[in-house]
Amino acid sequence: MLFKFKSKAAGDLIMLEPNGRRVLQIIGKDPQATGIILPEQMTAAVSALEAAIAAEEAEQKAQAELARDKGENAPRAEAVSLRQRAVPFIDMLVRCEKAGKEIVWGV
Repeated sequence: MLFKFKSKAAGDLIMLEPNGRRVLQIIGKDPQATGIILPEQMTAAVSALEAAIAAEEAEQKAQAELARDKGENAPRAEAVSLRQRAVPFIDMLVRCEKAGKEIVWGV
C-alpha cells in the first residue's frame, strides 16, 4: 500500500505504507483513514517530526557510544533514517502552511 499526500501548494508526495504510517503516527494522525492536515496544524506537525528525528539520532549516538565503550562495533542503523524519509514531508508541510493550503491523503 502507498500513501499519497496531495496539496494545491506542493507536488504530490508518495510514501510506502510503513513510512507513511510512521510519519502520520508521529504527527498524531490516524493512518488507517483518509485524512487532512489543516494549515493551523502544520507547525505542530513539523515540531513533532523534528523532535522524533532528534530522538532517533540521539538514540543511535548513545548506542554507538555504548558499543564503543564496551569495545564492540556500533550497531547498524537503518539504511534510510527517519530524517531522510521525513524531510520531503516537512518541506511539504512548510510550503502548505505558508500558502494556507491543507494536505490530504486517501482521497
